[in-house]
Amino acid sequence: MTATTHHEVIVFIHATVITQDSQRTVWLDAAIVTKRDRIIAIGKTSHLVDDGNALPINARFVDCSGRVIIPGLVNTHAHAAQSLLRGLAEDVPLHSWLCDAVWPLEAQFDGDDGYVAAKLTIAEMLKSGTTCFLEAMLTHRTGFDNVARAVEELGIRACLGKLVKTTDPGSKDGLPDPRDIDAQQMSMDAMLAAHAKHHGSCGGRLQTWVALGTPRGSPEAAYHALGETCEKNSFGITMHCAEAPKDRLTYHEAYGCSPVEFCKRTKLIGPGRKTVLAHMVNLDLETDLALLRETGATVSHNPASNCKLGSGIAAVPQMLEAGVHVAMGTDGAPCNNTYDVFREMRLAGLLQSGIHNQAGILPAEDILAMATIRGAEALGLDKDTGSLEVGKKADFVVLDMATMGCAPFDSAQVLDGGFDPVTAVVYSCTGANVECVVIDGKILVENHGLVGVSEQSIVNDAKSAIRRIRKRSNFRTASLRNYK
Repeated sequence: MTATTHHEVIVFIHATVITQDSQRTVWLDAAIVTKRDRIIAIGKTSHLVDDGNALPINARFVDCSGRVIIPGLVNTHAHAAQSLLRGLAEDVPLHSWLCDAVWPLEAQFDGDDGYVAAKLTIAEMLKSGTTCFLEAMLTHRTGFDNVARAVEELGIRACLGKLVKTTDPGSKDGLPDPRDIDAQQMSMDAMLAAHAKHHGSCGGRLQTWVALGTPRGSPEAAYHALGETCEKNSFGITMHCAEAPKDRLTYHEAYGCSPVEFCKRTKLIGPGRKTVLAHMVNLDLETDLALLRETGATVSHNPASNCKLGSGIAAVPQMLEAGVHVAMGTDGAPCNNTYDVFREMRLAGLLQSGIHNQAGILPAEDILAMATIRGAEALGLDKDTGSLEVGKKADFVVLDMATMGCAPFDSAQVLDGGFDPVTAVVYSCTGANVECVVIDGKILVENHGLVGVSEQSIVNDAKSAIRRIRKRSNFRTASLRNYK
């Protein structure tokens, strides 16, 4: 497959196109026509190309025979700086993972470390089909400017959640956090400054959000004040919520309510608000599901992270049945080891079928929606992305299905009931199947590689950065390995 990033009109032909539109249309032997940053036509290749429809003489044609095209994946919970920490906090529960490894290491970021980390994370996301992500908790030492610079250079769409802390350096909220040394830089005033500088930048691809941590005993009034400020300024909010079993207990002991009741009381959620609550594993289902539905808040489901940290398994089928909005996230590299949303989709489906003893209780169609259009809706971007429709942004992924892991998938046999392209994408594909990624009509990944970017330089810079960080922190992992 060959293409170019320099043509105003690009025509992708002979593809199976999973649109994720409201009718869940799947086109066979189809074409997508893009002009600059928008999709201007979708339909049968025979109609759009072979029947003599007027296309510019200089249009570029990309043959996608044997490929499936899907909307770009939307990762609603990712830590852009944590790719540098991959492999440094293994086989430990959440609170030890945070206090003994992740937070101490994040507190030692300096200079361009956050830029290097964000480039590694974004490169991995692009190569595995993610075209838009919500940064879950951008710390001061990572640097908002650093991550925005990486977003600008690599071309991804991003909502960057800047961490706003409710505590001062002398007031801990239940867990020791060395990042509190920068508390003044994690205030709402600092957030307002970041919003004024960056919101709408990168050609409109970057938004600024407020990121909040789990309220482990922090004053409820402080969260209420944050909620009111976000409501007044129409800020998007993302918050870690009800992740570990101990967290659920804290809501009841410290605030006398369930996790979602707390969010409603503090105005973090509400009709018309844009709020993504990550994890939501340990809820009071009878109370919380109804409140989530009523307020329209989104749950970001992170199955790999929740399983690896021993936090539990979110009640996704019950959420969907109750009308709760659910999207997909990967979390960060230290608690997942990958930013590959394809792996997350597969795990999400398998887990629910296994624990409920009911095959298909979470259908592949719902899972793919969670990773595409539902994610775009959660971020308020569904008018532009999340599905493949005329007039929307040209954000999509071309999957090579002619691989051993997908064989003998054959799009020509779909109509007679031979294969289902949606289940093939959810259960057979990984990021390795991503051949081409298009964002804003620009081809950013081609022939499985980043366009115009040295991948080896990104890897080398990451290795150097983590050496510096570990040296400053004097951090070593506990290991029982007999190294010689």
